[in-house]
Amino acid sequence: MARSVKDGRQAFGWSQRELGRRARVSRQMVGRVERATVSPSLEVSARLFGALGIEAELVVRLPFLMDRQRQRDPAHARCGAYVQRRLEKANLAVRREVEVVHGRSHGWIDLLAIDPHSGTLLVIEIKTQLDDLGQIERSLSWYEREAVAAARRLGWRPRRVNGWLLLLATAAADSRVVENREALGAAFPGRAPGMIEWLRGSDPGALDRRALAMIDPRNRRQAWLIRSRVDGRRTPAPYRDYADFMASLRRAS
Repeated sequence: MARSVKDGRQAFGWSQRELGRRARVSRQMVGRVERATVSPSLEVSARLFGALGIEAELVVRLPFLMDRQRQRDPAHARCGAYVQRRLEKANLAVRREVEVVHGRSHGWIDLLAIDPHSGTLLVIEIKTQLDDLGQIERSLSWYEREAVAAARRLGWRPRRVNGWLLLLATAAADSRVVENREALGAAFPGRAPGMIEWLRGSDPGALDRRALAMIDPRNRRQAWLIRSRVDGRRTPAPYRDYADFMASLRRAS
């Protein structure tokens, strides 16, 4: 800024006093700005630049916050707490909202869990609505890459990483799974039955690299991971959509 003001003033052939008069600031302030001995206010800076015809931009960029808005969602919080309790009951160590940072990008893994016996690290993404499948895959891939370092900061010793996508069990989510069955089948080959067998410990090899299932936070059954309609579930979804789930919570309370 000091160079810009001084070079601009000299280009016009103005004295510091003349620039001060045109910019409505004192000559002493012009001198201090040109010597860079003062940090002028935005108002003084705008007056000096305006008098000299200098174009300047003030750019303010927030860091990229991956899906931070949805973490304030009460349905999302309810789902996260429910899954945490279920995993801890299966003797997994679990942490919620684990922060990962890469450059100016910040993200929060919904649930990070580890099986202390096999060293399998679960990176769990919870969605109350299935909107942008591409965004889900991108964010989950990033979380999987950062998960090992995050786990080690917690004192865990992971040997392998698996990504899980858990959807709120609604008819709307079922429809989206049907619409994207091929893409989801390729991205998430594991499904609820294999996930349940792995959690029970009866089939250590049942867990694919990525898996998908549905959940109902009000479900108290032992088999809490639910198949989607594509995977052969014949019973209707417990809720029509997100709004219906929230209405059920209000009725229950």
